Amino acid sequence: MMMQSDLFQFEDSTEWLTVAPGVQRKVLGYDNKLMMVKVRFMKGGRGDLHSHEHSQVAYVASGSFEMTLGETVKIINEGDGYYVPPFTVHGCVCLEDGILVDAFSPARLDFVSTDGK
Repeated sequence: MMMQSDLFQFEDSTEWLTVAPGVQRKVLGYDNKLMMVKVRFMKGGRGDLHSHEHSQVAYVASGSFEMTLGETVKIINEGDGYYVPPFTVHGCVCLEDGILVDAFSPARLDFVSTDGK
């Protein structure tokens, strides 16, 4: 089954979903093959270590994060980015309030399920 978002996503009419303490997600454009997601973190918010089948790239729109990719841990800041190969364990801790913009291929269809988690 083909899924697709609206062609445009507007900041003031796209809802944030709380996914963990200090972490909110906003799904932007997607189809089955590709998805963009904005994730807002408060200082101390965590993206717990996890892995998935999707390739992922991310852009640090604001803030500062301690990012773990496999065995590597780096501090990333506004303007930085990273790539997560499929099935790589990764996660982050927010050091300064910020926003990550993630892209997934294929799309994280679990993000558009009825519960959003």
